[in-house]
Amino acid sequence: MTILVTGATGTVGRHVVDRLVEAGRPVRALTRNPQMAGLPDGVDVVKGDLNRPGDLAFDGVQGVFLIPGIFGPEDATGPAEAFVNRAAAAGVSRIVSLTSSGITSRRAGFYATLRAVEELVEKSGAAWTHVRPGEFAINKLDFWAESIRTENVVRNAYPDGVGVPIHEADIAEVATIALLEDGHAGRAYDLTGPEALTHREQVEAIGTGLGRAIAFEGLTYGQARHAYIEAGLPAEVADFILGYQAEYAEEPPSVSPTFEQVTGRKGRTLAQWAADHAAELAPAA
Repeated sequence: MTILVTGATGTVGRHVVDRLVEAGRPVRALTRNPQMAGLPDGVDVVKGDLNRPGDLAFDGVQGVFLIPGIFGPEDATGPAEAFVNRAAAAGVSRIVSLTSSGITSRRAGFYATLRAVEELVEKSGAAWTHVRPGEFAINKLDFWAESIRTENVVRNAYPDGVGVPIHEADIAEVATIALLEDGHAGRAYDLTGPEALTHREQVEAIGTGLGRAIAFEGLTYGQARHAYIEAGLPAEVADFILGYQAEYAEEPPSVSPTFEQVTGRKGRTLAQWAADHAAELAPAA
C-alpha cells in the first residue's frame, strides 16, 4: 500500500521515508518544495501544504503519517478536519499521528490544539495510532551546537535538572512500525530516550559521542533567558523552554518503557545521537 508521509523532509518525516523505502513500501512524500527534497530514488515526491488540504492527492493512499504541528496553530482544527475527511473519503485505512507527550501530561503550550487534531483522527474511521515523544535530542542543535562547535562548552540553567531526550530516528521507528504492522490501532505511545540524565550528564554523553571533552557552565534563569533571546528565540519561546526545564528540575521525568516494548530493543543513547550528528557539532574551522 502507498503511504503518504507529511513533513517528509523534516526531522522525523525524513527518517520515516527512509524506513518505508527500506521496507519496500511505496511512499508519497509531501513537501512544500519538491526540488529541494533530496529524498531517495523511487519516492513519489509531491508538492503540497497541509493547510491547503484541497490540493492534496490521496489516490492509491492507504496509510498516512500525519504531523499535526504543521497545521497553523491559530486555526489547526479547520485544515486538520478537511485533511482527515478527505483521507477517509479516499479510503485511507490507517493514520499515525506525531504529536507530543505534553498531551498526556497536559502541559501548557499547544497540547490542546494537538489533542483536538488527535480527536479528529480518532473519529475518521481509520485505524489510528498516536506517537507522543517528549524532548527531542535534536533540539540540542538549536541551543547548544554553536558553543560546542566554537568553544567546546555548553551553558545552561538547571545543571542538575533531568531530561530524557529521544533520538529522532527512534520516534520514526515506532511510527513506521505502527504504519506497517498490525496490533497498534487505538494506541497512544508516549516516548522518551533510554536514559534519564541531568544537563551535566547530557553534556558528558554528547562529549562521549563526539570523542572529545565538552565543558559545562551553569547559568541562572535570567542569564539563560538572555542567551536564548540573543540567539534569536522570541521571549515567549525562551520562557516556554525554561519553564519546562524548571519543571523537570523539581519533578524529574522518567524513562518510558514504550520504545522497547514496541521495538524489542533499547533506544539510541544521547551519545549515539551526538555521534550521528558529529558533522553538525564539529569544531569550527
